[in-house]
Order: sequence, then C-alpha cells, then structure tokens
Amino acid sequence: MTDVDLAFDEQEYIPAVAQDADSGDVLMLAYVTEEALRKTRETGEAHYYSRSRDELWHKGGTSGHTQAVKEVRVDCDGDALLYIVDQTGGACHTGYESCFHRTVDGETVGEQVFDPDDVY
Repeated sequence: MTDVDLAFDEQEYIPAVAQDADSGDVLMLAYVTEEALRKTRETGEAHYYSRSRDELWHKGGTSGHTQAVKEVRVDCDGDALLYIVDQTGGACHTGYESCFHRTVDGETVGEQVFDPDDVY
C-alpha cells in the first residue's frame, strides 16, 4: 500500500493530523486504518476511521466540508501521518475552522465558520 513501513497500533489505527495546505494551520487530529488510508489515496479526499462510531468515515460526507488531500506525509517513526489538505468549509463538527479552537484556559481562539445545527 505504501513504500514506507507504517506502525499501526494494536487496534490497527495510526493518528493523522490534517494541516491546511495554504495557511499551515492544524485543522484536526483523527485516526486512520489501512482501509481509510487506501480510500484517501484512491479518491484524493480524506478518509478516517471513527472510533466512536466504529466505521470508516469520509470527511465531509455528511456536511460537504471535505478535505482534498494534496500530500500524505509520514513521521520519522512511521507511527503518525500528516494529511496536507485543501479544506472546504470548517474542519470541526462544532462549526469551527479548526478543531483546535480553544486554549486550555477555555478561551476561544478560532473562528466559527458554520452553524452545526444547519448541517447535521
């Protein structure tokens, strides 16, 4: 499937960070299975594995807020992926551009770009 060895964990997941190709902003962290990575590479759109729903997840399949994957990188240990993406709409299901829209002190630092009640 790849030319490098990937170190999936015992549940057969590997974390994947999505980064905006233009701004460099970190958009989200999700998990990928071999099937999700294969679908991502086949379609050019981000696929992840939803651990809470226990199913393959096409990012934006419900909301329309897809991620066109420009490149997939692997870290030095082979145990994490970086999806460099063109994000359509917000990346976060809460309506924010990035899932990292809060500080540990509770301050909101990101921008809400859609109302989740209108989408889900």
